[in-house]
Amino acid sequence: MLTAHSLCWLCQMPLALAHWGICSRCTRALSCSLPLCPLCGLPAANAILPCGRCLQKAPPWQRLIAVNDYAPPLSRLIHRLKFSGRAELAVALARLLLLRIRQQGLKTAPDLMMSVPLWQRRQWRRGFNQSDLLCQPLSRWLQCRWQANALRRQRATPVQHHLSARLRKQNLKNAFRLEFAVNGLHIALVDDVVTTGSTVAEISRLLLRNGAASVEVWCLCRTL
Repeated sequence: MLTAHSLCWLCQMPLALAHWGICSRCTRALSCSLPLCPLCGLPAANAILPCGRCLQKAPPWQRLIAVNDYAPPLSRLIHRLKFSGRAELAVALARLLLLRIRQQGLKTAPDLMMSVPLWQRRQWRRGFNQSDLLCQPLSRWLQCRWQANALRRQRATPVQHHLSARLRKQNLKNAFRLEFAVNGLHIALVDDVVTTGSTVAEISRLLLRNGAASVEVWCLCRTL
């Protein structure tokens, strides 16, 4: 008999390899087919050159890679991971991100991988940081160092998705503290969902101020 983890999380068809979690057909369907700007990750005329928005005002990071928009069915999988305690989904989702990273032409692994931190009480209530769960297999597959506590939230902040873009930026000012030397390092910053980009922008500026050579943002979803 097939066990639950031997079936695709989406279509419930048998998997060739149980630890994949998502079958090859669903994996292809989940990857974004739109041309996205390599800098901000938003829809653009092509996926090679920066879009007009980034030519006028580039984000503080050097590249953003996302699997797709925050929309079903991918959004449902992320919601189940974060709010239904289905931590076993993390490996399947991390694999989607790995495939997207390779598709975007990763030449060399970053020197260091970091996860976007949660406020300690929120992480305690959830039982985990979903970005940590993505970094664990990614760092192993890419043979890249992952520093789990390199970043800390210094204070609690209101939930971001309830705020406007302007208030998100104000909300995050000085919210993070760096606990690890990053001088000269190429860093991949991993999160589950990037909406306005305020959180990863604040962290990217912090890393670059402390001497990081470059920052890439890797996420499952970029709200398009």
